[in-house]
Amino acid sequence: MWVRVPHLASHLLGRVARQIAADWQNCHGHPVHYLETFVEQSRFRGTAYQAANWLCLGQTTGRGKLDVHHQALLPIKTVWVYPLDRHFRRVLCA
Repeated sequence: MWVRVPHLASHLLGRVARQIAADWQNCHGHPVHYLETFVEQSRFRGTAYQAANWLCLGQTTGRGKLDVHHQALLPIKTVWVYPLDRHFRRVLCA
């Protein structure tokens, strides 16, 4: 028997976002306001994130957060974000 779930990727990303928010709140005692992920451009297009209404912020430079040589040694990635709180900008900028 096959199980059919329309828009499976969007469905799963929505469930994961809700679960992460609940788990983080239970574990750390404060909410998560914003999710972020990086998709390697040369391997994936990020279609599932786009379909799930994640926002594309652009691409990384390929240097990584621990770069000390100022050289692009890592794959370029697309940055996707998903706000969990409609007032996330106000909360994060406070």
